[in-house]
Amino acid sequence: MKNFIVPIDFSTESLNGLKMAILFSKRTSVSIQLVYVLHKSSDTDKSAQEEEQKVAEDSFTRIIHDYQPQLGNNSKIGFVIKKGRIYQEVVALAAELPDAIIAASTHGASGFQELFIGSNAFRIISATQSPVITLRKNYCPGEISRIVLPVDLSADSRQKVPFTTEVAKLFGAEIHVVGVQKSRGERNMQKIRSYTSQVAGYVEGKVHCESNEVFGDNVPELIINYANTIKADLISITTEQPSGLSLIMGNTAHQILNQAEIPVLCLTPKHLRRAGTFVTTGG
Repeated sequence: MKNFIVPIDFSTESLNGLKMAILFSKRTSVSIQLVYVLHKSSDTDKSAQEEEQKVAEDSFTRIIHDYQPQLGNNSKIGFVIKKGRIYQEVVALAAELPDAIIAASTHGASGFQELFIGSNAFRIISATQSPVITLRKNYCPGEISRIVLPVDLSADSRQKVPFTTEVAKLFGAEIHVVGVQKSRGERNMQKIRSYTSQVAGYVEGKVHCESNEVFGDNVPELIINYANTIKADLISITTEQPSGLSLIMGNTAHQILNQAEIPVLCLTPKHLRRAGTFVTTGG
């Protein structure tokens, strides 16, 4: 959690990612890199692109002037202007920086709604090995006090436990481990309760932990409703796994990203295998 990459299109909404990065800077020293990607243009539009570059530089100067005083722990903020496709440039920059996190709003003035809510959402989150925090509309929490950590029957849903716990430790937040199951079949219920118990056992002693279970056909709604009920500040999900189970970058993750009003921490198994290990037994 040393480097924050924040895609910016200079809309008010896109600044939510910066606000989230500043929230982390209150707890630890971070380097924030704001990123703007120039619009595609032909050679005949060179003057227009130069003007766009100048406008972007001036806008970044104002943003840094306004937000730098809010940084904590000797954190730093800078900017970079790229050419190309937004998601590719963001992913490439994340790959260059150690311990990078991408923090981005899902709404904006120049394509960010399509970037994170449309098909490009899958591209950027699935393509990067870095964690991604998405923020919807004009909302960023003033603190992270409660994190919802859903657990299902897939192994990947439990791989996010170590990283999520590290975030919770950073903020002194409590983790709510929530076993999620569509069926009340005895065998599956036993597995979910076993996994939930093992995850809670890992979390306890590191941060305060609560555990619960929810049942129903609409998994995204179950998770979001639970998060709203406890007034959570963050939902942690995994966003890729090959076997087609839930809590992945598929229909469930897509709906959570679209519908959750609070920020969503998206973690891929590729990153998680490097970040730490947590293995449950019994399945």
